[in-house]
Amino acid sequence: MVRCVRSTCAALAATALLVPALVAAQNTLPAAQQQTVSTITQDVLAKTGVPSASVGVVTDGKIAYTNAYGMARLQPPLKATPAMRYSIGSISKQFTAAGILILQQQGKLSLDDTVSKWLPQLTDADKVTIREVLSHTSGYQDYYAEDYSMPRMKNAVTADDILNEWGKKPLDFPPGTQWQYSNTNYVIAGKILEKASGMPVMKFLQQNIFGPLGMKSVMNSDMHHLEDTDAQGYIRNALGPLRPAPQDGPGWMFAAGELAMPVHDLLLWDISLMNESLLSKASYKEMFTPVLLKNGTNTHYGLGVEVGDRDGHRIISHSGEVSGFTAENMVLPQDKMAVAVLTNQEAVSAGGTIANRIVGALLNLPASKGNSATEQAKEIFAGLQQGKIDRSLFTSNCNAYFSAQTLSDYESSLKPLGKPLVFRQVAQELRGGMTFRVYQVLFANQQLELTTYQMPDGKIEQFLVAPAQ
Repeated sequence: MVRCVRSTCAALAATALLVPALVAAQNTLPAAQQQTVSTITQDVLAKTGVPSASVGVVTDGKIAYTNAYGMARLQPPLKATPAMRYSIGSISKQFTAAGILILQQQGKLSLDDTVSKWLPQLTDADKVTIREVLSHTSGYQDYYAEDYSMPRMKNAVTADDILNEWGKKPLDFPPGTQWQYSNTNYVIAGKILEKASGMPVMKFLQQNIFGPLGMKSVMNSDMHHLEDTDAQGYIRNALGPLRPAPQDGPGWMFAAGELAMPVHDLLLWDISLMNESLLSKASYKEMFTPVLLKNGTNTHYGLGVEVGDRDGHRIISHSGEVSGFTAENMVLPQDKMAVAVLTNQEAVSAGGTIANRIVGALLNLPASKGNSATEQAKEIFAGLQQGKIDRSLFTSNCNAYFSAQTLSDYESSLKPLGKPLVFRQVAQELRGGMTFRVYQVLFANQQLELTTYQMPDGKIEQFLVAPAQ
């Protein structure tokens, strides 16, 4: 699940809960723009039902606004504040990538080293470089592509356990020939960081990144539960009620998505990216340059970050998701601007929607612009509306997800909608050796998003329904 929601799939407490926390005294964003940010955030939360969002904005290279909206915890009720920590999921990857770049600066490794120098036991380790690992062009299969917690995730695991299973599988493709997002890459990167530095990932990051930047509230939410004063993560089955998200066992996130922090700390990191103040100029160039495949295709991904453009404005970004949380972080270096949005519900794109709309509003930009699989998805959807499921179509993981409670939530929330007016596929890509698809499902007064993962043998590993923006 430690997931980055790319543009193909990136573009939820009742309105009564959407009461902003008191704006901190240091907020310098003009009042009209503060109101715009609040209006955008509250609108998306109201439409999607996501419990809360912690929002931060950098302008002119300085933190100009932090605020939080909605409820960090539903029972007992606790309003969100910008001081609370949220898990940031795969946004953590850019910190791991930066750690590797620091080690390169120190002469302890090179991006062009092969994985075999550090982890010779992995598949084709002598053919895969560290650069290919950090850019998701290695071919190592994703160990956690799903947007829900599978039964085995309840148990503790180590990075070595993950690599002994997924790092020794055949590569999904020859190194450098395809881009395919894979959390396994960053477990590999984390192990290399530890071997080259001689210290645990978190200790290295604290000494070399968090400490120097004054990021004082970062924690490892993979190994430790967030505190009662932090946000609680939630899940929603289709249009059913919000429920506390299950806590994955320790070790599953490691260097791929282990970090939690308040939005203020993430903005300090963003400022260092736009000012290129922590790493060397050469390291930032490596990090921000999109990696090309061997055939010259642009992946639009650097080292731990996506590299894009919107109406002439360069954007360095990444999204994140772990159990109960999703997040979006966007840095516009030339504009000396950044927007970070942390939310406490999994498998939703609300954070990306809020961030994109805020960027567009503050820069005055224009708004961002059937097959057999679809037929099968329509049939499964119709069955779920009646509380029915053909379990022969699903993997054991997906069958475990569709518990009696989940099926009841799907039936009670989807059946009243009736037959969809529109059911169409809007995106498709490869991920973790599976095919990922996004469907738009429209009713007279409701729009839903359906995401699926399908195994090479046709079995369905994921079938999730959520409100769409």
